[in-house]
Amino acid sequence: MRKIGIFGGTFDPPHNGHLLMANEVLYKLDLDEIWFMPNQIPPHKQKNSFSLSMHRVEMLKLAISGKEQFKLETIELEREGPSYTFDTVRLLKDRYPDHEFYFIIGADMVEYLPKWSNIDKLVNMIQFVGVKRPGFQIETPYPLVFVDVPIFEVSSSLLRDRIKNRQPTDYLIPDEVKVYVKENRLYET
Repeated sequence: MRKIGIFGGTFDPPHNGHLLMANEVLYKLDLDEIWFMPNQIPPHKQKNSFSLSMHRVEMLKLAISGKEQFKLETIELEREGPSYTFDTVRLLKDRYPDHEFYFIIGADMVEYLPKWSNIDKLVNMIQFVGVKRPGFQIETPYPLVFVDVPIFEVSSSLLRDRIKNRQPTDYLIPDEVKVYVKENRLYET
């Protein structure tokens, strides 16, 4: 049985913090692969508040290129409407019955687990992996495996602001993604 980490997010844009987190989880939990899964419409974010799916997919492809254990999974982009993890996990388990899935979430999401759709069923379908982050509680009644990762304070919203304000993003975002953002004039307004 293959052990697959699922790393969902808007990845708008993907940054080095995402890659660092995925790499640490991959090795600390001895997973076979990490699948980066861009969301269609995350239930906790407003529609149209992020870049087109095609741009996010292309940026992810660039960000993970060269890392054999990092893959792109677009299952959520194939569906209409909000991306609920429960629905996605059901589809993944149907498509890949010989895989064991580990769903990676940041510490900021741990406190929201009680609000997730069908969370009581979901925790019996997959293993949640909580990535520790300063300033967030990590107590939860749900069964989670926690992973420590080096602190790397960067966020997609910070990067969008820096790009909009023409501030440097060196060492925060993969160079290939930086070129793509510039060529496609993303986040300039």
